[in-house]
Amino acid sequence: MTSLDLLDLDSLHSDEERQIRDVVRRMVDERVRPFVAGWYEDGEAPVRELIKQFGSIGLLGMHLTGYGCAGASAVAYGLACLELEAADSGVRSMVSVQGSLAMYAIWRYGSEEQKRAWLPAMASGEAIGCFGLTEPDHGSDPASMATRARRDGDDWILSGGKMWITNAPVADVAVIWARDPEGIRGFVVPTDTPGFTAREIRHKMSLRASATGEIVLDDVRLPDSARLPEGRGLRAPLSCLTQARYGIVWGALGAARDCLSVALDYAVSREQFGRPIAGFQLTQAKLADMALELQKGYLLALHLGRRADAGSMTPEQVSVGKLNNVREAIAIARQCRTILGANGISGEYPILRHANNLESVLTYEGTSEIHQLVVGQKLTGLSAFS
Repeated sequence: MTSLDLLDLDSLHSDEERQIRDVVRRMVDERVRPFVAGWYEDGEAPVRELIKQFGSIGLLGMHLTGYGCAGASAVAYGLACLELEAADSGVRSMVSVQGSLAMYAIWRYGSEEQKRAWLPAMASGEAIGCFGLTEPDHGSDPASMATRARRDGDDWILSGGKMWITNAPVADVAVIWARDPEGIRGFVVPTDTPGFTAREIRHKMSLRASATGEIVLDDVRLPDSARLPEGRGLRAPLSCLTQARYGIVWGALGAARDCLSVALDYAVSREQFGRPIAGFQLTQAKLADMALELQKGYLLALHLGRRADAGSMTPEQVSVGKLNNVREAIAIARQCRTILGANGISGEYPILRHANNLESVLTYEGTSEIHQLVVGQKLTGLSAFS
């Protein structure tokens, strides 16, 4: 693989960060890359097996501390997301939902009992989690969620539904957000609780190597101990999304890097008109522009990571990162497809798979339009959401 590190960005990392990155890269090269095209084509991946393998190297909830979590830096976690998504966005999604959404919600807002009950098993991969916020009719507007929680004596009754929930079909526990008369609350829901059903969503054209489901909550009865004691108000689930969006800032670069690396190797070896197509000016212009965007996106992700490790990263800054890096990653994937010509649509190459996956990454955990409005509000002081 030809090096794409024009600016020697590798030198900006500590030895520990590079070591963690290399461990994840080796795991991905051995356990994911040889098989992921088949998983994508079949629309099914061995999620339980993968989660356990990722847990064995401390990848799950790696940026959290205690309870069996690795306590790694935000930058190290970002590098792990990049390496995972260089193989497939769906694989990065299953890890991101496990660690940055389900585990983080319990770690940040849960009781000590909830943390001890779930986090060690989730960190090892013995238990799989999902995060139920998005609903069929309320995607970009979670404040209007229809899922309800009502008191019944000492218990809570949850009714409603969630949609497009990664890991839901295979999850052992779900973090569910619901509305009661006082506002939004979070609950830790074992998926074998009566009334809880997860139905796998089939016929996807994107993220096919990821398990995605619809959750139905039919009067699910829970004890008060299932309530996240600190998980009150919309800020709680949105803070979890900030964690996951940060991982996407890095992850999207992995998909872009893989596309560009494949396109560059292809251009050097593919001959037309008597010489490699990499020798033509138009091809070199494409490669140069894509490499520049990849380097700039990396610097942005690294800056956010350093701020996260310093405790100074803001949600608006994460919106800048997701908006830019996903938008540029999908543009790189599409441009790389043109360099491969007809071969660009073949499953023998990863480029169109990455492009299809990035269509979902562009939309989930805040569409590009939502992040534009977040940035716009920061610039103007005026909210365009209402």
